[in-house]
Amino acid sequence: MKINLDNLTTELRNPHTENIDLLSTEEMIKVINSEDKKVALAVEREIGNIAKAVDVIAEKLEQGGKLIYLGAGTSGRLGILDASECPPTFGTSPEMVQGVIAGGDKAVFSAIEGSEDNKDAGKEDLKKVHFSEKDVLVGIAASGRTPYVIGGLEYAKSIGASTIGVTNNKDSEIAKVADICIAPVVGGEVITGSTRLKSGTAQKMVLNMLTTGSMIKLGKVYKNLMVDVEATNLKLRERCKKIVREATGVGEEEALKYLQETDYDVKLSIFMILTNLNMEESRNILSLHNGHVRQALEAVNKEK
Repeated sequence: MKINLDNLTTELRNPHTENIDLLSTEEMIKVINSEDKKVALAVEREIGNIAKAVDVIAEKLEQGGKLIYLGAGTSGRLGILDASECPPTFGTSPEMVQGVIAGGDKAVFSAIEGSEDNKDAGKEDLKKVHFSEKDVLVGIAASGRTPYVIGGLEYAKSIGASTIGVTNNKDSEIAKVADICIAPVVGGEVITGSTRLKSGTAQKMVLNMLTTGSMIKLGKVYKNLMVDVEATNLKLRERCKKIVREATGVGEEEALKYLQETDYDVKLSIFMILTNLNMEESRNILSLHNGHVRQALEAVNKEK
């Protein structure tokens, strides 16, 4: 199958970098930095679509569904990166947010040539993670035409699941398949066609927004604090203490006392301190409000 790259914005030559190989090192880096500044503006133009996607993802996750990222190469690796950071940051199960990459685990560390061209593999890889109509698929492809991703999106639609596309080209094949398409167009890359640069940066920003926005809506953030963070190492235990102190105004000794009592459950510790209720009462009230600290606090305050 012949592929015409001429119509892809991501494959255009960038007129601002045509002589980058003649520049001094500092001038070269300044040019790269100047191009990178355009990424946030491109993402800003997609805020409406990103917000729609967050609402869909949050709703499906609240109902027990999964969020699956599907991509090849850089796009696939970015999905895996974002998924892998959700458990320690938001206390999610490893199954809730997952990244799937063309070529399997080996492709995380090295290119698996040709894997992205296998349309059926996208479908089969989703079956391996037990993808169902309750779940959300985010297909990521800078070009917007990667067969592996298209195959996955088509399968997801066929079983009634929600589908979201993330690409860096307008009017792409992904846009024709996905329910919602997020397309931050960043223009020609510093090095022509190297979509690990601006396109990859834009994708990373979008994925950050999708999971962060969804987790906020699920009640895993109180004010701007990560209250479901997992204390899996020394740094994170210290972070837990800091979060409890910031949320409640107590000193380090008292924060540590509550954290030890709750086995480093930050959200529970905060709620106990703010309400002066015992652990069992606090846990029950938080559960009634699906872990949303603000809602649970409002309910307690109304009863006083």
